[in-house]
Amino acid sequence: MSGSTLTLLPLRLAVCSLPAAAPIPGWATTGAFFSVTRSADELSIICPEAQLPAGGLPADMRHTPGWACLKVEGPFDFSVTGILAALVAPLAEAGVPCLAVATYQTDYLLAQVVHLPAALAALRAAGHRV
Repeated sequence: MSGSTLTLLPLRLAVCSLPAAAPIPGWATTGAFFSVTRSADELSIICPEAQLPAGGLPADMRHTPGWACLKVEGPFDFSVTGILAALVAPLAEAGVPCLAVATYQTDYLLAQVVHLPAALAALRAAGHRV
């Protein structure tokens, strides 16, 4: 697949995990970007760091702040294959951990801010435009 165009979004995200049966907190569904996924194992939340509760986090919540977000410019039809693989492979080769979030129209690639320069270099070297 030819190189994708990505846009670095101007926000810092936190990735959070609560017990599977936990209610969805109100702070989790505000802000410019958020994702909430419930599975049998956890309630996973990705949200702007600024949206985390100022009065302290729930005792049963794990979280990792400091994520940058790259939007893959779409939209893409569901018949298109290899988009995510073409993005994740160069990051893996460069030793950059990442997290992908899919929506109906496109994908988002998260990398911790500390790894962002290496992520951008690896993506550009693989022919992607950022």
